[in-house]
Amino acid sequence: MSFDEEAAPRGTGGHNSDTRRGDDNPENGQQPDSNESNDKSHDKSDEQTKPGNDARRGNETKPGSEARSDKPHSKTPLIILAAVVVVLAIVAFFFWFARRNQVSTDDAYTDGNAVTMVPKVSGYVVGLYVNDNSHVKKGDLLLRIDTRDFLTAQAQAEAGLALARAQLKSSQDALRIARVQYPAQLESARAQQQAAEASLSQAEREYSRQHEVDRRATTEQNIDTSTTQRSSSSANVRAARAQVSVARLVPEQLAQAADTVEERAAQVEQAEAQLAQATLNLSYTEVRSPSDGFITLRSVQLGSYVTTGQVMFLIVTPDVWITANFKESQIGRMRPGDAADIEIDAYSGWKLHGHVQSIQYGSGSRFSAFPAENATGNFVKIVQRVPVKILIDNGLDPNRPVPLGLSVSPVVHFP
Repeated sequence: MSFDEEAAPRGTGGHNSDTRRGDDNPENGQQPDSNESNDKSHDKSDEQTKPGNDARRGNETKPGSEARSDKPHSKTPLIILAAVVVVLAIVAFFFWFARRNQVSTDDAYTDGNAVTMVPKVSGYVVGLYVNDNSHVKKGDLLLRIDTRDFLTAQAQAEAGLALARAQLKSSQDALRIARVQYPAQLESARAQQQAAEASLSQAEREYSRQHEVDRRATTEQNIDTSTTQRSSSSANVRAARAQVSVARLVPEQLAQAADTVEERAAQVEQAEAQLAQATLNLSYTEVRSPSDGFITLRSVQLGSYVTTGQVMFLIVTPDVWITANFKESQIGRMRPGDAADIEIDAYSGWKLHGHVQSIQYGSGSRFSAFPAENATGNFVKIVQRVPVKILIDNGLDPNRPVPLGLSVSPVVHFP
C-alpha cells in the first residue's frame, strides 16, 4: 500500500485543508501538487492521533487543550513551603536554645506576713486610731480599751501585796523572838524541874520523919501534912519534867517559825505576781502595732465590746516574697540561690529581680486539708506542684503597692 493510500482513510482533514488552502488562493488559478497535498494531510492526521488527545478525551478535544496538557507544573509553592519549614525550624531551635536553662510558671503569687491582732483583755473600745488600709509603724497606738476595771484590779493587787509584806515582817519578828524565847523557856523548865525535885525530896524526908517517930511525939495533922506535901511535890516534879520535854523542842520550834517566814515570803511573791498581772492587763488596754505595715480586714468599731482572742484586724508587713508552685518536672535542676526574674500581672512591663530562697519539702497536695489517698481506689498519676519561695532582691517601688495574692510570672535561671 502506498503512502497516499494509507493516509486517505484517516479522515477528511487533509482534503479539507487543501480545499481551504485552495479557496484562500483564488488568484493562483491552479491546484496544488498532489504530493504536497498528501504530505500535509499525512502530517495533520498524525498530530490528531497523538496519545492524550482523542484516546483520553473520547475524540472530544477542545481547541488549545494540547498546549495546556503539555505545560510543566510550577515548583514555586514547594520551594516556599520548604523555606517556611526551614525558617520555623531555625526559630524553634533558637527559642529552645534561649530557654533551655530556665523554667517558668504562671501558678505563682505574692506572699508575705499577715499579723493577726487580737486583744488580750476584754472591754469596750474607747479609742480607735486606725482605719482601713492605714499605714502604721512599729509601736503606734492602734486602739484603747476601757481601763476602769483594770485600774481597780491593780489597786486590789497593790493592797494584797502590802498585806503580804506586813505579814512577812511580823513572821520575821516572831522568828527573831523565838530564837531567844524557846531556849529561855527550856532553861526555865529545867530550873522548875530541879525546884520540884528538891521540894519532893524535902517532902519525902518530912514524910519519913512523921511516919517513923513515935506517934506520941507527933500529931495526926503533921502526918497528914507530910503526906500531902509529898504527893504535891511529886506532882510538881512530873509537871516540870513535862515542861522540860516540851521546851526541849527548841530546834523544831525555831524551824516552825522559819517556815512561817518562808510562807509569808511566798505570799509576798504571789501578791507581787498578781500586781504584775494586773499591771500587764492594764497595759493591754492599749493595743500597739508590733511592726510596720498596713491595716487590713478591720472588724472593730469605736464602742465595740471586744473579747480575748477576737480578731480585730490584720497588719500586713512590708516584707513581700513570691510563692511559686512549679511542676515536679521543673525543679530537678533548681537550687537555692538561683536567679529569678519576676513579672507582676497587675503592673505590665514592671520586672523584679530575686533569687530562690528555699524549696518546700513536700508538694502542695501533701499538706492539703484532704491529702490524696493513692493507696486506695483507681490511681491516676497527676503532675504534682512544689511550692518554691523566691525572695525579691531589688526592683520594688514604694509608690507601687504590692498586695498579697497578686498573680506573678517568675522565671528561674539555671547557672
